[in-house]
Amino acid sequence: MTATGKGSSPERKRAGSRGYVPGEIYDGPALSVKDLNVEFWVGSQWAAAAKHVSYDLMPGKVLAIVGESGSGKSTSSMAIMGLLPKNSRVTGSALLAGAELIGTPPEKLRKVRGEGIAAIFQEPMTALNPVYTIGFQISETLLTHRPGMTRKQAKARAIELLGLVEMPDPTKAYNSYPHQLSGGQRQRAMIAQSISLDPRVLIADEPTTALDVTVQAEILELLRNLHQKLDSAIILITHDMGVVADMADDVMVMKDGDVVEHGPIEQIFGGAKHPYTQALMASVPHLGLGEATPDEDRISEDATAALFLDNVAIDYPKRGRVPAFRAVEGASLKIQPGEVLGLVGESGSGKTTIARAIVGLVPIAEGTMRVAGQEMVGVDAKQLRSVRRKLGIVFQDPGSSLNPRWPVGISIGEPLELAGRGREETGKRVVELLDLVELPRDFRNRYPHELSGGQRQRIGIARALALDPEVLVADEPTSALDVSVQARVLELLQNIQKEKQFATLFVTHDLAVVDLLADRIAVMQHGKIVEQGTKEQILRNPKDPYTQRLLAAVPVPDPAEQRQRREARSALLAEQERYRPAS
Repeated sequence: MTATGKGSSPERKRAGSRGYVPGEIYDGPALSVKDLNVEFWVGSQWAAAAKHVSYDLMPGKVLAIVGESGSGKSTSSMAIMGLLPKNSRVTGSALLAGAELIGTPPEKLRKVRGEGIAAIFQEPMTALNPVYTIGFQISETLLTHRPGMTRKQAKARAIELLGLVEMPDPTKAYNSYPHQLSGGQRQRAMIAQSISLDPRVLIADEPTTALDVTVQAEILELLRNLHQKLDSAIILITHDMGVVADMADDVMVMKDGDVVEHGPIEQIFGGAKHPYTQALMASVPHLGLGEATPDEDRISEDATAALFLDNVAIDYPKRGRVPAFRAVEGASLKIQPGEVLGLVGESGSGKTTIARAIVGLVPIAEGTMRVAGQEMVGVDAKQLRSVRRKLGIVFQDPGSSLNPRWPVGISIGEPLELAGRGREETGKRVVELLDLVELPRDFRNRYPHELSGGQRQRIGIARALALDPEVLVADEPTSALDVSVQARVLELLQNIQKEKQFATLFVTHDLAVVDLLADRIAVMQHGKIVEQGTKEQILRNPKDPYTQRLLAAVPVPDPAEQRQRREARSALLAEQERYRPAS
């Protein structure tokens, strides 16, 4: 419904009284939002999710809306499209090329979506229908909004759109199902569907959060080129300030549903006024912030390593129609007690496979691997249980790794009970662990859904440290967290690691995080370790072309520096392409 808020003058009402007219030339903002309020009926009262949101978005411009989870950035944008659940209430005004969207009947709003305003969602695997091909889904969008178009014309246009978003093989992608494409290709397919009707406004909701750094750079470059070609205005919803620096013209910062700061990108990055914006900027990890690496002499002895891999190969057996394949080849690593090794690379490089092999979930086919002094080749079930008591693992998504039916205190204490500890000893240790991860002791009686993402991850860390492990495997433990929450969790993990002096394998694709935490870094590509060494060697003076591409793709929270890095990356890619051997 529409209410007369602060921005609802009689002139605005008259301007928005007509419906949206596709293709009409409109001299003014592509989207004008005034005094937008969103509330949800929770329990027995209305709870505010977004309050008095106002902005004007001109054609061809990018507005970045930033803030932590629950700040209202996605809610306010989805309200404009009418995509909120039934327990919501929206008031205020949102004019799309002069036509009011708030209060527009659903049947009319459906005609506006896609042609007037479209969305790119965070996770394409859940947004795309898994039982239909990519081509069918794009074609259906075209046929629904273009009644005179034939299926042959829709197919031709869909393949053209897939080429526009730089899909490697548009015709093959047209006939593929979502699960047959990589994460970056699925995101390209979703972008193709979103731009199929040349929308005036494109809402990109965390479009690169789940992507590797090089794929992220490609998607950002694609979005930048597309919005220049199509002259579409873009609302970029993100918590990654490096992405903001790379894309945005203006920035709006939200906290707890309120807009706390709004201005041009140079103003926000160069002189943020609000304490929350300043804190957000200070929390962003970026390359160059890490401390110097300790002397390499401490890692020279193989016998003292807490984790030792020598020429390890790992195979996945044939399953159904999926043939057997070698996921890791010739991997050699060693980590001393008290040391952190960052294992980086893109999805499919073999990082998680190595992590799974270390904890005994995947057998190794060749080579040698010792974990906490135990040889893992040919290990029996009893030996495996013994070595797992010396291991801890922190998973990427604590929400799915904690039992939703158990209070978190039981989840933390489960490893202790399995190790034969008594109830009284387990209870005391659970309290100690909650203190260690800086959570209130009464949290032991809460369930996972009652905690925030950062709090759940602290519980995951507490559980991993329950048995005082000699080796900790952390598999992308902060990738799903907001930047400020990520900073606090990383600081906590860093402090605990220094105190307890366990060896840590930190698996990630975020090089800035590795710069903060790691003593040494190993880089993986296509199942092989292509380069490893100290932080200074890998991050400041990389030798391998793949490592150079990874570093060039990392966005930094500085618009001027990001422009320079973008130009340098283009030059590097052109140079490497020039010397690439002919296939």
